[in-house]
Formats: sequence, C-alpha cells, structure tokens
Amino acid sequence: MNLGISFTAVILLLLIALGGVAGIEAYSLFGIIIPYAAFLAFLAGVTYRIILWAKSPVPFRIPTTCGQQKSLPWIESNPLESPHNTPGVIGRMVLEVLFFRSLFRNSKVELRGGKPIYGGAKWLWLAGLAFHWSFLIIVFRHLRFFFEPVPGCVNLLATLDGLFEIGVPTLFLTDALFLVSVTYLFLRRLVIPYLRYISLPADYFPLLLILAIGLSGFLMRHVYKVDLYKVKELALGWVRFQPQIPEGIGWIFYLHLFLVSVLLAYFPMSKLVHMGGVFLSPTRNLANDNRMRRHVNPWNYPVKVHTYEEYEDEFRDKMKAAGIPVERE
Repeated sequence: MNLGISFTAVILLLLIALGGVAGIEAYSLFGIIIPYAAFLAFLAGVTYRIILWAKSPVPFRIPTTCGQQKSLPWIESNPLESPHNTPGVIGRMVLEVLFFRSLFRNSKVELRGGKPIYGGAKWLWLAGLAFHWSFLIIVFRHLRFFFEPVPGCVNLLATLDGLFEIGVPTLFLTDALFLVSVTYLFLRRLVIPYLRYISLPADYFPLLLILAIGLSGFLMRHVYKVDLYKVKELALGWVRFQPQIPEGIGWIFYLHLFLVSVLLAYFPMSKLVHMGGVFLSPTRNLANDNRMRRHVNPWNYPVKVHTYEEYEDEFRDKMKAAGIPVERE
C-alpha cells in the first residue's frame, strides 16, 4: 500500500511533466516559474528548519557515548567515540558526515538454529556512502552550467569522473554508481520483510523520485540527447535573473528539470533534510565533558539548597561524637 502510494505519486509527476510541455507557455512554466519557485521553497524551508533546530533548548550534555570517557590519567579514553574537547568533536563529525562511521559500525541480528547471531551490515554502509558521494559529485559537476568560465576544479572533477571514457558521450562513473546504489537502497526496503513492514510513503517516495531523476538524466545524456549549449544558456539566465527559453532543448530536459524542482520543494519537509540536521544533533556535536565540569540546567527552578558545608556546620559536634570524619575541625 505504501509503495503503491509513492509509485502512483511519481507516475503522476511524470505524466504532469510529459503532458505539460506542449507549447512555449508550458516551457516557460516548466523552465522558469517552477524552478524559481522550487528553489525559493528549498531555501525558505531549509532555513526555517535550521532556525527551528538551532532554537531547540539543550540544557545538558547528551552526546552518544560508545567509548571510554576521559577521567583518570591512567584510564585510556576514546577521543572519537567519547570526545571531551572541540578537536575530538570535529574529528567525530568529520568521520560521521564524510564516511558514515556510525553506519559502518552498524550490525544486524539473525536467528540461526534458534539462536540470535549478530553480524555486520557493510553493504548498507557501502551503498549509502556510494549514493551520497555520487550524488554530491553529480551536483558539483552540474555547476559547469551555471558558471562562465567554468571553474577549473569543476572541469577537473568531470575529467576524473569520466576517466575511463566509456562510450560516446562518456559515461561518468558516478552516474552508474548513483543508479546502482539508489536501486539497491530501494530494493532493500522492498525485499527485506521487516523493513517493508515499517516503511512508509515518506521512505519510498524520495527513493523513487531520486531514481526517476537519475534515469531521466541518464536518458537525456545517452539516448534522447539535448543541446547542452542551450541548457547552459538557460541556466546562466537563471543565475543572472534574465531567463529566456531557448528553442529546441527537448522535452526530456523539462521532464528532468521538473523532477529536480519537485525534489527541491519536497526536501525541507522530508527526511532528506537530515543533510543539515546532522550538524545540529546534540548527540554528535557536543563534547562529553560531564566529569570535567558541571553543567547546570538554566531553567532549574530556584530552590534553597543545603550544602555539605552548611550541613557539617550544623551537625559537626554530633558527627564527631559518632566518629564520622569531618573536613573542618
């Protein structure tokens, strides 16, 4: 049911794009108005979510600790799993954001012979890493359409991406890796029973939409080829706020662009917004220094406390009579 809802939604989006690009007015809608509106929705939505997260109170240090906390000098601590200072937090965040370290350490449990057996889940980590890195490189590679002249780093990345020069035009390695990894992530949710049971339309829809974007981009490059010079002319018009629709770009481009616009507009309200949320997660971005200094909740109600010094002053004579050691005579 959940898969059917998501699949139907993506099919409807494809039909809207295919049925809409029938005239120059429709090209203006799909080539100018919708992309601008989607980009504004993306910026406004992500900004709102980030501000909302940043305003969330975090009165205590609550980092996830998977290693020994720093305490006594002769006890070896783990600076990455339980960082006690800013460099340790930065190292932990870098490994998490760039290499998915927590997902690499993830394990799965299976029943074999009636006994639970714990094993690795490295295929999920590898597919997730391949998907995110290839997606990032593809987005970065697309910057060549928005700059004139094209920055040298973008050209260098495109050259490295197409190093093996497979086919004409060149098949980029990240294109193939992107399609394979997102297909694996989708089939994993579909094939594994317990994942299929807990999967919602919010889980299927982004995967299907991203897969449709990847397939339409692949078709646009290798099957229904478009004039890239005209695509760049349109993209530069967006950047300069002087957009004009070049003639003869082709319907497949507007289909691809419409799906990308839908993804941008959907991004702030979806699970995909974890791209920004990971940096504001208190379980990751805080140092575990609870033993090094005291953290007081700023919202604690002011109450009268009875300190140990006051307690000892009050009962010193009785403590001495009972043989209880005191700090001051």
